[in-house]
Amino acid sequence: MSSPIPLSVFPMESNTTVSTHHKTKTEPTEFEKNQKRYQDLIATFPHAKGWRPKGPLIEYSGCWFVQPLLEGCLHAQEFFQARSIDFLICSSAKTGTTWLKALTFAIVNRSRFDDSSNPLLQRNPHELVPFIENEFAFFPQVDVIKNKGNTLFSTHIPHWLLPKSVAKSGCKMVYIWRDPKDTFISMWTFFQKQRSDFGPLITLEESFDMFCRGVSVYGPYLDHVLGYWKAYQENPEQILFLKYETMRANPLPYVKRLAQFMGYGFTAEEEKEGVVEKAVNLCSFETLKSLEVNEGEKIREDIPLVLWSNSAYFRKGKVGDWHNYLTPEMAARIDGLMHEKFKSSGLLEHDK
Repeated sequence: MSSPIPLSVFPMESNTTVSTHHKTKTEPTEFEKNQKRYQDLIATFPHAKGWRPKGPLIEYSGCWFVQPLLEGCLHAQEFFQARSIDFLICSSAKTGTTWLKALTFAIVNRSRFDDSSNPLLQRNPHELVPFIENEFAFFPQVDVIKNKGNTLFSTHIPHWLLPKSVAKSGCKMVYIWRDPKDTFISMWTFFQKQRSDFGPLITLEESFDMFCRGVSVYGPYLDHVLGYWKAYQENPEQILFLKYETMRANPLPYVKRLAQFMGYGFTAEEEKEGVVEKAVNLCSFETLKSLEVNEGEKIREDIPLVLWSNSAYFRKGKVGDWHNYLTPEMAARIDGLMHEKFKSSGLLEHDK
């Protein structure tokens, strides 16, 4: 895969204010200048039909994005400064991100809040653990970002496109992946709930074919997984690698392992008092989905543009729901691609 294009190639715009007769051109804000640079560069990248007629996919260094997320990725590469104390939740879309955000937040903040005051009861996990490619670029007013004491961040950016500061800082990361069949179904149904006017979603069959060919948001999905898997193999002290299905089957030991890896291991006394079980129950799919903040058409109140209601992040969370959507032939196709991609990596044997 090619290296990211250095942002130094962007021409910087003039800071002067231009007066023409009676009209004064207002100096662009820093945000506007950066966004213009990104948009000009993105216009030169390969474009392809997306899963919606008005939402083309754009290829950047071997990965497919929609325009706003690619602008955010470029912004994060240029401006996000990871610190050694930070912790990054990494994933592709629809692989257990919301659940993992909730768990990491509960682990880090368990001594700050009691059972009734935890912010997870009042706010969607995505408000508490910001995406570096989303909020940093477009929602700088989000209080979690402005809080320098926050150490939890997340990203869907593939490993080969992460900001250089992540590697330099040595900050720890956790990556979660999921069976590609359920990942696809979760993504397809998620886009059906999009609160925007990008046109109708293309058929499941056409979307599935594009997903298998790697043409999907943050795709190719299998390359995304393999990139973090290889990074984990090279540096297991910095990256924890988890599988959604394995964690769902028996979350308790993996939550303890996650806490230990993060530097917030549960004490023997905490385990005796059931603190681990409380964290697992608080962050369970069933608990989070039933909260008022995650029901109906409620949306985030901390950002100006929301494309999904909070409830869209909590559909079923089940393992094997793909059986209700995919034919045996479709399942065989994607299983074959996965085995071919991972066959010599050791990934398929991990956490069995």
